[in-house]
Amino acid sequence: MPPTDVKEWLHHWQDEADAAYLYLALAGQESDAHRKDVYIKLAGVEERHVQMWSKLLAEHGHTVEHAKPSLNARLRAWFGRRFGTGYLLPMLLREEGEEVKGYLNLHRESSLPDAQEVSLQLAKESAAHAGTLADLAGKGAEPWHKTGSGGFLRNVVYGFNDGLTANFGLVAGVIGAAVQPHVIMISGVAGMIADALSMGSSGYLAAKSEQEVWEHEIAMEKEEIRLMPEIEEDEMALQYEAKGVDPRTARRMAEEVMRDPVRALGEQVRDELKIGEAHATPFREGWITGVATAVGAFIPVFPFLVLQGRAAIWTAFIIAMLSHFAVGAARSFFTGRGVIRSGIDMFVIGVGVAAVGYFVGELVAKTL
Repeated sequence: MPPTDVKEWLHHWQDEADAAYLYLALAGQESDAHRKDVYIKLAGVEERHVQMWSKLLAEHGHTVEHAKPSLNARLRAWFGRRFGTGYLLPMLLREEGEEVKGYLNLHRESSLPDAQEVSLQLAKESAAHAGTLADLAGKGAEPWHKTGSGGFLRNVVYGFNDGLTANFGLVAGVIGAAVQPHVIMISGVAGMIADALSMGSSGYLAAKSEQEVWEHEIAMEKEEIRLMPEIEEDEMALQYEAKGVDPRTARRMAEEVMRDPVRALGEQVRDELKIGEAHATPFREGWITGVATAVGAFIPVFPFLVLQGRAAIWTAFIIAMLSHFAVGAARSFFTGRGVIRSGIDMFVIGVGVAAVGYFVGELVAKTL
């Protein structure tokens, strides 16, 4: 057996031992009798998982001693005893999600039938554990899926903000160096182009990465429907019940949908993963972010194209400060903070960036 397989199996063996230890630590902090009993039972199941890995390792010539909790697990338990179940429960929920992913990957990639069998069984049980914890934590099902989205307006606002702040600091630094006016303009234009290209490429790569994550999650959901149809059917029935369908009808609807894997995948992708139809491509995300950045970066440069001397400097400062306030107010739609407070925060940041840039430019000019 390849050493990489042994290393991965030992990793899962230790993870299961750590999980058992942490479930017991969680049970020790839980005051609710029902929840405490659930955590103790989950710890027992994790101990059984440890024994399954020990047996599999031994059958392939790698005998292991009794598993002990790792230092990482002991530290987490220590924090859990001080911060309570609110610290340990979300952490264990994430861990169960990671286990599902890891076991599904192992089942897909391993060439050993016994390892495939064990990993599939553990993936199913870890998925059930994650569902139990998600219910206790008030979270959605299947936490191992991670999806998110950006949005046109968000890209515009944050790209504009980055271009404005970064290039304003650059222009202020060049002003502080007391160079010729044309140098200020050249520096500002170069900074605008560089920042726009940087943010545009970042936007493209971020959108492409998100697209790849979605494709991966959909592929994983497809695999789960194939390998764990009974769990997926249970989850689908619960989703129908959450929409107000009575349990019998919900079960019948779930059974009917699961007969068609393509339809089942479509429903799970839409209702469970919350992945809808893509409205933007990575290229579109990239150029939107890049153009927004260029527009923001152009603001502190524009006055130097039409004015000269102190008039250009003060005009650039005033326009940049007003723009900082405006973009801060716009950001409040995403952060949930008050419009005025968010605007003032960005205004203060703009002043700080200008001051630092100016004095750094002045200092560098004096030392040359």
